[in-house]
Amino acid sequence: MATHNYQSPALPMNVPSKTPGPASLYPISRVSGSPPDLSDASTTTGSRTSGGFSYSAGSASSDYESSSGSFSSVDVVDVLNDRLQNAFDPTPLDKGLAMQAQASGQLNAKQHELLELQALAQRRLKGVRSSFADGIKVARETKRDLEWTQKRVR
Repeated sequence: MATHNYQSPALPMNVPSKTPGPASLYPISRVSGSPPDLSDASTTTGSRTSGGFSYSAGSASSDYESSSGSFSSVDVVDVLNDRLQNAFDPTPLDKGLAMQAQASGQLNAKQHELLELQALAQRRLKGVRSSFADGIKVARETKRDLEWTQKRVR
């Protein structure tokens, strides 16, 4: 029994363009409030803390209303950028990049050395071939001379 695979015809699809969309798709806004203090132990009681932000199980609106007057405008992008800068240490990457550059330089030097040695070997081979051809020529002449001499001796 033969099985038949049915492939549905291609349907038109919207393909996103490679150009960035309008700026309104990526809003950068200021959020009223500041990040919580990491040293404040009262915010972690009965709540879940993740990355310095606490998430309380209680009423969020009453917590917000009671403390919203003391917060100033904070740029979320700046706060996240600062946290990323403090969390990421580029030193190992810099050392790795330096080692990679050094290894690349050494490989490049070895490659040039090999090319020079290859060129030298080719020049020597050319000289050896020329000497061999001359030796074959001399051997043939010597063979002819010996044959001529043998004929004269008989």
